[in-house]
Amino acid sequence: MLAFGTIKTTVLSFKVLKLPSSKIEGSRQLKCKASKMELTITQPDDWHLHLRDGELLQAVAPHSANFFGRAIVMPNLKPPITSTAVAAAYRESILKALPADSDFSPLMTLYLTDTTSPREIKLARESGVVFAVKLYPAGATTNSQDGVTDLFGKCLPVLEEMAEQNMPLLVHGEVTDPNVDVFDREKVFIDTILQPLIQRLPQLKVVMEHITTMEAVRFVESCSYGSVAATVTPQHLLLNRNAIFQGGLQPHNYCLPVLKREIHRQAIVSAVTSGNKKFFLGTDSAPHEKRRKECPCGCAGIYNAPVAISLYAKVFEEAGALDKLEAFTSFNGPDFYGLPRNTSKIKLTRTPWKVPESFSFSFGDIVPMSAGETLEWQPSSI
Repeated sequence: MLAFGTIKTTVLSFKVLKLPSSKIEGSRQLKCKASKMELTITQPDDWHLHLRDGELLQAVAPHSANFFGRAIVMPNLKPPITSTAVAAAYRESILKALPADSDFSPLMTLYLTDTTSPREIKLARESGVVFAVKLYPAGATTNSQDGVTDLFGKCLPVLEEMAEQNMPLLVHGEVTDPNVDVFDREKVFIDTILQPLIQRLPQLKVVMEHITTMEAVRFVESCSYGSVAATVTPQHLLLNRNAIFQGGLQPHNYCLPVLKREIHRQAIVSAVTSGNKKFFLGTDSAPHEKRRKECPCGCAGIYNAPVAISLYAKVFEEAGALDKLEAFTSFNGPDFYGLPRNTSKIKLTRTPWKVPESFSFSFGDIVPMSAGETLEWQPSSI
């Protein structure tokens, strides 16, 4: 087994040798005739995860708990998680949904509203349960109807208290003005909301979540280290907006923020694989029942929890940057949040495996990202 410190040398040797490969119809697959390649990395965390509640929570929580140590859990339930007490209760529900031997730790968040109080932020910090507050512009995405309508007019005292308490603000970075093109909403959000916010409260820690554009990359890179960071999803690293329409409308590739042009995808890949510490893993895994995706008004969200680590490894390998994978998956996130890095490890083996077409439960099916495809990297616990 290869220790992390030798990954770079091994990858370089692997590429120089140009080991034989074969294609399998319908997927891209490389078969190595030499011994299988293995990477050992510190157990990753997921810094942006939707676990839902009820039957859906019971179904999907084990998938995230398989290989992730911790996860920042989104609060956009119905009703939303707007208080520390409700967040603590939701955390208990998540723990009950996990396998008995699981060490997975859910890190809770609050849903910011026009009426959130500074006192609630103090309670959240003191609780040891809540680790961030989520900004959803009202109407921006799934269950965001209770989100913020006037950030500077109604939430400034709360934001000031968050800065005082060193409580990160997690941002869904899109404006909701219907006059703004859906593909431009991230850029306009940066220009009209995020940039002014950082200028007004430079000490506020902000995570721009699931970034999708080169403008977002440039903005995050331009900010001082330690104040602004970004999470990046597998879908925004691997897919561009063509994936929504190729071969007919593809509802399981529809998410918000929506996939963008190829030039934006390339910019995000370059940033993530550069080793920049401001970028870290956040899957935005968002499960919906198949029938709610494949309908006249389908839900936004891609369920990637079962395949995320394999897909991130694919991105870093294709960029020749496997030596930087561990920092992205396991170091940059906890470092930004001021939390200890995980001490446990996982193994990634370069051995092909086929993603299920769907996962079936009593309430219906959930279709994962890359359904039916063959992936090259398979994670396992150590």
